Amino acid sequence: MRQPSVTARRLAAASVGLVVAAGAVACGPKDNDVKGAAGGDSAPHKGGTLTVLNTSPQEDFDPARLYTSGGGNVPGLVFRTLTTRNRENGAAGAKVVPDLATDLGTPSKNATVWTYHLKDGLKFEDGTPITTADIKYGIERSFAAELSGGAPYLRDWLIGGKDYQGPYKDKKGLDSIETPDDKTIVFRLNKPEGDFPFLATQTSFAPVPKDKDTGTKYENHPYSSGPYKVVSNQNDGQHLVLERNTYWDPKTDAERKAYPDRIDVQSGLDGAVINQRLSAGAGKDAAAVTTDTNLTAAELAKITGDKQLAARVGTGQFGYTDYIAFNPKVKPFDNPKVRQAIAYAVDRSTVVNALGGSSLAKPATTFLPDQKAFGYTPYDPFPAGESGTAAKAKELLKEAGYAKGLTVTLTHDSSAGDEQGPEVATALQDALKKAGITVKLQGLESSAYSEKIHSVKTEPGFFLTGWGADWPSGGPFLAPIFDGRQIVKDGYNFNGAQLDDTAVNKEIDEINKLTDLQAAATRWGALDKKIGEQALTVPLVHPVYKRLFGKDVKNVVISDWTGVLDVAQVAVK
Repeated sequence: MRQPSVTARRLAAASVGLVVAAGAVACGPKDNDVKGAAGGDSAPHKGGTLTVLNTSPQEDFDPARLYTSGGGNVPGLVFRTLTTRNRENGAAGAKVVPDLATDLGTPSKNATVWTYHLKDGLKFEDGTPITTADIKYGIERSFAAELSGGAPYLRDWLIGGKDYQGPYKDKKGLDSIETPDDKTIVFRLNKPEGDFPFLATQTSFAPVPKDKDTGTKYENHPYSSGPYKVVSNQNDGQHLVLERNTYWDPKTDAERKAYPDRIDVQSGLDGAVINQRLSAGAGKDAAAVTTDTNLTAAELAKITGDKQLAARVGTGQFGYTDYIAFNPKVKPFDNPKVRQAIAYAVDRSTVVNALGGSSLAKPATTFLPDQKAFGYTPYDPFPAGESGTAAKAKELLKEAGYAKGLTVTLTHDSSAGDEQGPEVATALQDALKKAGITVKLQGLESSAYSEKIHSVKTEPGFFLTGWGADWPSGGPFLAPIFDGRQIVKDGYNFNGAQLDDTAVNKEIDEINKLTDLQAAATRWGALDKKIGEQALTVPLVHPVYKRLFGKDVKNVVISDWTGVLDVAQVAVK
C-alpha cells in the first residue's frame, strides 16, 4: 500500500482503502456488544436511513480509480469483486472469502495462472446478467491513464500489463485475461503470486458493462453489482446517496447484510464536529456512523466517564506500523551499532503517551503488525523494555567510536497530532538524550516531508514514517519496504534502507509461490525477524482506532482487515 496521506494516517483508514487502508487486538465480539446502546436485544431488521459522517469526501467513485475495496467500506456497497473480506469481527475478518466468484480461485502448480468461476444469478442494477467479460473490461479500463489512482499490482503482475494503456487506446484488450465463457475468467501472471485471492478484492475487479462506460464521468453513475446503487453524487463524493439495488440477490452474497434502505454519506466535515454530533445523537445523527474519524485522546477521556457513550465506541485495528527509518547510506547510520544503539535507547512508553495513551497506540517491536494474518511472530532483537535502556545504548555507541556521544537530525512531519509529527519526534529526542545522543529536529510541512523521505536523492539518514498493508498478508507489508527490486531511483521510493539483499529478495519470491496462506504467513513472520535483526528500522507503535457510532445503530462489526466499522453490516432503529 502506498503510504497513507497525513489525513489518512490520522483517521486510520484511508489511503484507500481505508481503510484503509487506512485501524489492540481489534474489536472482538465482546468489544462490540452494543445491545443496550443500539436498540435493545431485538435482531437487526431492514429499513431506515444510515447516515455516514466523514471528513474526507468519497472522491473518484469509480472502481478503476479507487485504491482498494475499503474506502471507508462505502464502495463495497456498490461494487462487488471476485473475492472480498470476511465480514466478521476481529481476526476472523482478516480472511479472504469468495464474492462474485464461487471460490478463492484455482491456481496452477506454480501460482502463475489463476482461474475463477462466477456464481449463478448475478445481475447489474438494470437486471442484465454479470459476465466475466464485464470483469475483464472493468480491469482493463483501470489501466487507462485518465482513470489512474487505483492499486498498481495488476500492472506489475499480469503478462503484458506494463505496456498496456487501457481499452480506450488499445481495443484488443489484455491477452493475459481470458474469458472462455460467460462464467469463467483466467489470469496469466508473469510471476508466482500466492496472494492473488487478496488482490481480487480490489475494486478494479468489479464488473463494468462496456456499453455503460462513460469514461471519467462513470463515477457519477457507476453500474452497481452490489446491494446499493448511486442515486446522487454531488461535488465529487462530498455528498453521496445510495439506495437499494432491487436486482441484488442476497442468496448470492453471504457477506453484505444491507439492512438500511438508504445510505446518506456526508463528507467534508470537521472531525470534532462529527464526534460531537455522534455523541449528541440528535435527530438523524442517532442513526449515524463515521468510517474515517477517530476520537482524540481528550474526547476519549470525556467519553470514558459516561457509560452510555462508552458503550458506543468501536475499537479497530488496521495493519499499520509507525517506525523510525534509517538510510544506511548516510553517516553515521551506515554503522549498525549506531542503529542498534538508537533501538535500545527508544522509550516506546513516551511515544505511546505522545499519541494519546495505550487506548490509542500499542508499543511495537516487530515491523509486521501484531496480527496472525500477517504472520506476526513476537520478537525483539534489541530488548530494552518499553522505556529503553540508555546504558546499553551508550555501550554500543562506544563500540561504534562515539564514546562522547553524537549529534543527529531526525526528520518528521510538522503537523501536530500526526503519528509522525512533532509530539513523537520530541518524545524520541528526550529518550535519546539520556543515551548521549543529541537529536536535532527537522519538521517539514506534509507534502515537503513526504517528497523528501521518498526520494532516493534527498532521503535523510534518520526519519519517522509508517506503513500499512493493502490486505492482511506479509507480502504487501514487507516487499515494498525491503525488496531491493522495488527501489525506485527516479520516483516515489518506499525502501528507505535501500536494502537490496539477494537472500531477502529470493525468500520473498519463494513465499509468493505459496498458495497455502497459513504457510506463507509463517514464512513472512520468519523473514520479518531476519530483517529486524539488521536494525534498518525501529518499530515504534501499532495504532489503535476508536470511533463513535449513533445510539440507534445496531450490529457493529469491525474487522482486522480495515479497522473500520462495516457499513454493509449495520442496521438502524
